[in-house]
Amino acid sequence: MSLRGWGAHDAAVARLRSSYAAIPSGAPVRLAKRTSNLFRPRAATSAPGLDVSGLDGVIAVDPAGRTADVQGMCTYEDLVDATLPHGLIPYVVPQLRTITLGGAVTGLGIESTSFRNGLPHESVLEMDVFTGAGEVVTCRPGPGGEHADLFDAFPNSYGSLGYATRLRIRLEPVPGYVALRHVRFDDLGLLAKSIAEIAETSSYAGERVDAFDGVAFEPGEYYLSLARWSDGRDLGGRVASASERIETSDYTGQQIYYRSIQDRGSAGSGGDTLTMYDYLWRWDTDWFWCSGAFGVQNPRVRRLWPKRWRRSDVYHKLIGLDRKVGFADWLDRRQGRPLRERVIQDVEVPAERLPEFLEWFDEAVGMRPVWLCPLRLLGNASVATTEVVGRDRPWPSYPLDPEHLYVNVGFWGTVHVGPDALEGPRNRAIEAKVHDLGGHKSLYSEAFYDRDTFDELYDGANLAAVKGRYDPDDRLTSLYDKAVKRQ
Repeated sequence: MSLRGWGAHDAAVARLRSSYAAIPSGAPVRLAKRTSNLFRPRAATSAPGLDVSGLDGVIAVDPAGRTADVQGMCTYEDLVDATLPHGLIPYVVPQLRTITLGGAVTGLGIESTSFRNGLPHESVLEMDVFTGAGEVVTCRPGPGGEHADLFDAFPNSYGSLGYATRLRIRLEPVPGYVALRHVRFDDLGLLAKSIAEIAETSSYAGERVDAFDGVAFEPGEYYLSLARWSDGRDLGGRVASASERIETSDYTGQQIYYRSIQDRGSAGSGGDTLTMYDYLWRWDTDWFWCSGAFGVQNPRVRRLWPKRWRRSDVYHKLIGLDRKVGFADWLDRRQGRPLRERVIQDVEVPAERLPEFLEWFDEAVGMRPVWLCPLRLLGNASVATTEVVGRDRPWPSYPLDPEHLYVNVGFWGTVHVGPDALEGPRNRAIEAKVHDLGGHKSLYSEAFYDRDTFDELYDGANLAAVKGRYDPDDRLTSLYDKAVKRQ
């Protein structure tokens, strides 16, 4: 991938400024973009938006310093294409190719390295933010960092405090392969205990663990997928010899990754090998397991379905089309099935409360599989140099306890609930349960919190104060108005 370069970046920022100037005074400011990884409804508008064309690339990569300057609309797919040839990747690479770096920072992202690398915003060294006042400010972490208040509040602000135009991020070195081991657990208590021990020691049964996540398929059937970075020498090949090819699995073709977890783990071997590139995108081809809703996991359909369409962004567009035409609802009515409620959420629960949450979830919602991804804040740290510098408080807009290990539980689908579906009874129950357990819920999908609860969970007072400083005319939509479904 060719790098964008600083001159092209400056020109793109100039176009952004010009598009802001063209928006009538007092009119709301929003991005003019067609695609999104959000799952909450957004009001249609014909008003002009900010021109973000040319802000979707990598500006520069510094292999020696292990950093990259990246534009806010750059997808992780393009970012990895620029860094992996140098043997480097971002500290956290979210599962889906078309998630943008700016989106992952302002909206949070997570992956299997999050138990040791935290969340994407924690490896940001500095960022340029285009504010509601039409200014570009360079933010750096505190204490004493320039615009540190905006830097700290930006994660989980979803554009309510501005839009990142450039981010300088740290990169970590990686080899070419990943050795995977899928371990089955039958007991929830043992699963939670093992998650905590692996996160603490970065090892399992004497073997190093560089990344791990899990899947709960059914009550009593849970798997942890333990990943170990490898240069190939311990996989039966010698890196120096091109003739000794290492056999790796390919889950972009007829094989399906999530099924391999169950098949290999149940068979007892649990072993698998992927290239680093294929490991990073192992979930994207089938959108975890959600491609099944389109029949793409049927072998006959899969052979005919073009490979270029086996991507999360294609499935997301199909979901958007169905929401417009209402085909699934029409089919349910025709077949006499109750109305569906969409239950598409990612929640963080304390690791020791995971058994309680999953047992409740099975009874109250009954949706499987669900994804499990451990995470811990990166030493409760901002990054002022290439080293970690301690902070005296959590990230305010998503205040996880820095001393605590959490498990992200992701579930994405629909539940037949009947005429109350539009009121979101399952989603409301999930919000209440997560709150009771001392957890947090991501805001990329629908939310139903009342204003007081929302402000308590996401530090609404600090958000309002920071927004007042950088968006004094209130041109940007507030986080509450963006995130919470209006009744």
